[in-house]
Amino acid sequence: MNRSLTALSTALLIAMTGATAAHASSHREAPSITKTPKVDGTDFYMFKSYEANRSDYVTLIANYLPLQDAYGGPNYFALDPDALYEIHIDNNGDAMEDITFQFKFNQKLTSIEIPVNGKNVAIPLSNAGAIDKAGTKLQTSESYTVTMVKGDRRTGTRSNLGTFAKPFDNVGSKSIPNYDSYANQFISKINIPGCGEGKVFVGQRKESFAVNLGDIFDLINTNPLGDPDRGLNTIGNKNITSIAMEVPQSCLVKGNDPVVGGWTTASVRQGRLANPNPQSNISTASKNGGAWTQVSRLGMPLVNEVVIGLKDKDKFNASEPMNDGQFAVYVTNPTLPALIETLFPSAPAPKNFPRGDLVGAFLTGIKGLNQPAGIKASEMLRLNTAIAPTAVGQQSYLGVLGGDFAGFPNGRRPGDDVVDASLRVAMGVLCTVDTIGPIADLNGDLGCQASDAPAGGAPLNDGAMQKASEFKVVFPYLNTPLRGSRN
Repeated sequence: MNRSLTALSTALLIAMTGATAAHASSHREAPSITKTPKVDGTDFYMFKSYEANRSDYVTLIANYLPLQDAYGGPNYFALDPDALYEIHIDNNGDAMEDITFQFKFNQKLTSIEIPVNGKNVAIPLSNAGAIDKAGTKLQTSESYTVTMVKGDRRTGTRSNLGTFAKPFDNVGSKSIPNYDSYANQFISKINIPGCGEGKVFVGQRKESFAVNLGDIFDLINTNPLGDPDRGLNTIGNKNITSIAMEVPQSCLVKGNDPVVGGWTTASVRQGRLANPNPQSNISTASKNGGAWTQVSRLGMPLVNEVVIGLKDKDKFNASEPMNDGQFAVYVTNPTLPALIETLFPSAPAPKNFPRGDLVGAFLTGIKGLNQPAGIKASEMLRLNTAIAPTAVGQQSYLGVLGGDFAGFPNGRRPGDDVVDASLRVAMGVLCTVDTIGPIADLNGDLGCQASDAPAGGAPLNDGAMQKASEFKVVFPYLNTPLRGSRN
């Protein structure tokens, strides 16, 4: 094995873990968000629907509340009824939201009591029998309203899209014998003014991100140039909560430009006080006031983990794309390659400054792939809706790097291995190729050549391969959550 490539690979993983304290794509990635896990956005997906006969739709998925242990009852993993969860769309490249879908949750307690020696006493468990959609044996239930805002997220034109029920978490097979069948009843149709009917679902899902954390934290006890499919996914035994929409493409695209950008945020009120007398509606457990304050943000995966400096991670979570100029130095002059070169001089970092290849990948989209006209550099996930979806059997886990133009970084699908792809981009892989399929003069457009990235072709991986065959092929695509009971 080439000594310099091995050293470079190991150093990159050291830098990723030692310098960022990240736990996955965006799990517990900033100091403040660790205190409020219910509003911690973990992953964001945006892709052309590849379910049969749904190619005119775009699927949007925002995952929240990381690292759920399925057995975590009796309260399990409700979202925050005092928070505002949002998915934003920029359809003209100006780094400002043009469409926002807002999700506001309500959690209700309906006490179930049983007679004990002549007295009715409230039970301590979440349910008193098998759980069905009606929830008659369930003590707590969640619902949510969806609002579409056109223009500014706070002052734009608002349309109420309806109120919907959320399934209870997967307690176990005795409480919910067939969780798939139960949860599918909560996939709802949603009418979007001016463009037609879509779908919406909010509920617990199996963790959809894959990363080999355990071995990395054990002094890099793995081979980053080994088989990429070694089954080393440390967080594969966790659940998350998904906010998923399938929206007609015509709802999102503006004019003749097929490229849209997207990101998700969560906000809380500026002030929160404990309520000494909470009532049956769990929203009354605290009193909230003041303006909405954004505390979580996620577009492209891994940005706040391995690009933004530790001192600015909370600041990034509170920021909007229109103000991303304040973080530009982290992309144009990235620290990871510099750390690598300091540790291993025989493994030189890419020499093209400013790093136009990273600007293209993270801030503008790539010309000829997913760069909108009149682009203002800003961080978000960008999707070219004119590119047809790739069927599951033909999807490459490396997305565009694997010749699959419907995949990451042209949007992001559940089966895209963004860890492996991002590691290779950080190494300068985009500088080492002239063309990828129809994208001509790729490295020329990005301002770098192969000589700028002598180790850019290293096939870095974490041994926790992500691939399309591991996921469902119908909305909401993510897998059934792990059940809390082993029996």
